[in-house]
Formats: sequence, structure tokens, C-alpha cells
Amino acid sequence: MSFKAEYIWIDGTEPTAKLRSKTRIMPDSEKTTAVAGLPIWGFDGSSTNQAEGHASDRVLKPVFVCPDPLRGGDHVLVLCEVLNTDMTPHESNTRAALTEVAERFAAQEPLFGIEQEYTFFKGARPLGFPEGGFPAAQGGYYCGVGSDEIFGRDVVEAHLENCLKAGLGISGINAEVMPGQWEFQVGPLSPLEVSDQLWVARWLLYRTAEDFDVSATLDPKPVKGDWNGAGAHTNFSTRAMREGYEAIITACESLGEGSKPLDHVKNYGAGIDDRLTGLHETAPWNEYSYGVSDRGASVRIPWQVERDGKGYIEDRRPNANVDPYLVTRLIVDTCCSALEKAGQA
Repeated sequence: MSFKAEYIWIDGTEPTAKLRSKTRIMPDSEKTTAVAGLPIWGFDGSSTNQAEGHASDRVLKPVFVCPDPLRGGDHVLVLCEVLNTDMTPHESNTRAALTEVAERFAAQEPLFGIEQEYTFFKGARPLGFPEGGFPAAQGGYYCGVGSDEIFGRDVVEAHLENCLKAGLGISGINAEVMPGQWEFQVGPLSPLEVSDQLWVARWLLYRTAEDFDVSATLDPKPVKGDWNGAGAHTNFSTRAMREGYEAIITACESLGEGSKPLDHVKNYGAGIDDRLTGLHETAPWNEYSYGVSDRGASVRIPWQVERDGKGYIEDRRPNANVDPYLVTRLIVDTCCSALEKAGQA
């Protein structure tokens, strides 16, 4: 007997990396649910923008494993990070840098919840857009119901079920503001957990959509004009923030200090200036602000957090196509450093 292990990795495509995967047939004697029990593997980096042909071998190191909900049985999905053949992190491997930062600030117990927006396409048009025209203006589609306003629910439900079968920390789904646009949420989880699981959930989204003959895109502005873009709103807290409001303000202030706003934004996903215009529930990409219950601010403090005097903040700037390893590393490094300096760690 044998089982199938789908090895998944993030490639070196710029400006937005793509997911790749291939199947390894494993003997039943090597069946495991632990990452440590899975062998390293390799691939042709010259075909994934991660090597040149004269030295194309790259290494896949398993970092996260879960049940494969598509194949069922004992089959597994295996998320990997990419290494060079000397076992050092490849330059496209953003997970390695997050690992160091997450370990350094682990005592502050940072947690993340990431809201992944995405858009379904059928051919060259968003799902629900009529041929040769446009649908009614946005707004009524958000959390809507009915076949005249909702498009792709069968795919969304199948994706949700696949994520739950895989044991991922999915915490919800909803229809978004534009036709064919949806969102799922991952977390609250630690920085590495939320990032690993979001990448696997993305892979499952693309793979599930295949079976319905539609495609899913993380394009931050899939339709130009008076339509909402697609983001990955990133909710963040530390133990101190979950216990007191002063730490909430310290975290918000730290994200706006000096060069931090632009340092973050330039790593929050390609095409961010197309989405962060100051319209459509966004703040301008080159301005930083925070406020209570303000979806036009860079960072929102939920109203109940102000009322309770503790909780979390929402960085509304990250694009749908953001690398979660990058956004979590930047937020942890900036906020936890400031909290530590202020004696609020």
C-alpha cells in the first residue's frame, strides 16, 4: 500500500509569487502526520524563477502537513519552504526571516487573523459580470443572498469544507462588495501558523475552483473604476494588547513612526497604489492614520476594543496578494519592538 503526498511550495515569480505543487507516492511504512517524518525533495528551479538552468536544483523542506481533503484517505498536503542545495534558505524563502522574528518575540504571544479576499473569474470576466456590460453598482452583493446577487457560492462552500477537512484554522466566510468577490478568514493563530495555513488555504482555493471550471485571483484591483479592491486585512494582538488599551495605542502609534508606513506598504503586495486610493474603504497608500471603527483609516481599532479597553487592531492596508510571511514579520517586528521599549511586553 502507498499514499500520496502533495508537496506545495511558493515560487520566485515577481512581483507576486505563485503556488506550485507536485505529487510524491510514499510507501505505507512512511505514513506520518508529523513534518519531521517527511523527506526533503527537490525540483527544477529554472522553471519556477528560482534558479538558472546550469544549476537548477532546489530543495523542498516540509514545514507543515495536513490531511488532503481532495484525495481523502491517508493522503496529505505538505507545505514546504525552498532551500538551496547547501540547505540555506533560498532568496525567495520569506518564511525563514519570519521564523527568526517570531521566535524573538514569542514571549509576547502575538496572534493574527487574516481576512483573505479574492475574486472568481469565468474566462476574462468576474463571475456575475454580464457579457458586454456591467452589473448593478456594488453594495447589495455584500453578505447577500439570492442568485441575482451571489455568484460562486457552490465553489465557496466546497472550499470551506475542504479547509475544515484539512484541519485549517478557518474562522469564517462571506460574500464581498463586488459580484464574484468573496472572503475567508484564517486565525487567530501564531505568526507562522497563520501564514502556513493561509498559503495552504490559497492552494485549496485554486484547486477547488478547478473542479468548477472557474479561476480565483488575488488581484488587488480586479476591476478598474468604482469597484472595491481586494485586500487581506490583518488583525493583530499581543498578550498585552489583549489585556489593556494602552498597548493598543502603542501598537497603532508604532506603525506610523518614521519610515514605518512606507516600509510596510512597499511589502504589502504588488499594485497597492491601485487599491489604496483613499476611496472604497481605504486610506491613501502614502498616508498613515488610525481610528476607532474607521474603515477609511490605515489601521482600525474595532469599536468593541475601545469599549472593552483591550483586544486587537486591524491593519487594513495589506493587499489580497500579500505574502503573509512578510506582513506578519513586519507587524510583529514593529509592534512588539515598540511594546518592549515601552515596557508593555
